[in-house]
Amino acid sequence: MVDHDGDEDHIRSERSFAEMCSEMLIKDFMTKDLVTISENDSIDQVLDTFDKYHFHTYPVVNEDNVLVGTIDQNIILKILLVHRAPQIEHTHLNAVVFQGDTAKTIMIPHPVSISPNETLCDTADMILKHKIDRFCIVEDGILVGMICKPDIIKEVYKLRGSY
Repeated sequence: MVDHDGDEDHIRSERSFAEMCSEMLIKDFMTKDLVTISENDSIDQVLDTFDKYHFHTYPVVNEDNVLVGTIDQNIILKILLVHRAPQIEHTHLNAVVFQGDTAKTIMIPHPVSISPNETLCDTADMILKHKIDRFCIVEDGILVGMICKPDIIKEVYKLRGSY
């Protein structure tokens, strides 16, 4: 025997979750207090930032706080262990990065960014579809926040518990 009332409650709950997820905006829970790297910071300043704060990725901004790139742990490790880089990574681009003396010369340009008005569900979909761990949040070209996969998981978990 099928309990149709239970099925309706479940469908109603799922619809409610989907609606709530589609109404939650990233700007409401993104990280706004950011540690950034200036595009003119020296490699030593970049390394000091990684040593002091222990994040995986840092946004790189210009003097107007416009997002110009990111620097992640992989770049730092490659720079620190340049002599151990695999042969396949001996490319012209990596040679330029390994010889860089400022954040601008070692950063990953054109970082993936989203609007603060993206919804929780759409952001989660992008993370899953494109295998992205974090997004820089940009409004009118200006860096206004960051969101990472654990932030999304936390909000989805809280939301699922509230319906």
